[in-house]
Amino acid sequence: MTHPQLDQFVQKVDETLASYPTLCQYDRLRDLEKKTGQPKAYIFLVAFTILSTVIYSMGGMKLISDLSAFLYPAYMSFKAIDSADPVDDMQWLTYWVVFAAFSILENVASFLISWIPMYYMFKIGFFLWLYHPKFMAAGLVYKNFVKPFVLPYLELFEASKPQKKED
Repeated sequence: MTHPQLDQFVQKVDETLASYPTLCQYDRLRDLEKKTGQPKAYIFLVAFTILSTVIYSMGGMKLISDLSAFLYPAYMSFKAIDSADPVDDMQWLTYWVVFAAFSILENVASFLISWIPMYYMFKIGFFLWLYHPKFMAAGLVYKNFVKPFVLPYLELFEASKPQKKED
């Protein structure tokens, strides 16, 4: 006899897995469910826990935060390259500029990072905020922080370039 809330949770996880059949290997999970008699949701959660533990043991929270800041945006950037819509190209190009600026800043200030409690959790939250479809905050960060800092240097660089001589 199972608890009704647990059954509801298993049902929601199963629906989520079914909505992403290729990513979640839904057919394989269904085969494992038949062989073991355990729900697909349990098998998926155990596999996810094992994978998360292996990733954490290999690189700690830094690796997890770097992967969370890279994998989904890289996937969406590949999709944006193939789409005809220039809006998504602009969003992901802006994201990668902000990502690069943050990475440089993070490396320069690496000696301070160890003193910030839960730094990597804040970093994951920040990057989720940057690329989450509800917020798309990369444009906001670019407009208010990156562009005002970088644009004057770009203008100086453009002005100092030697001019082409016309014959």
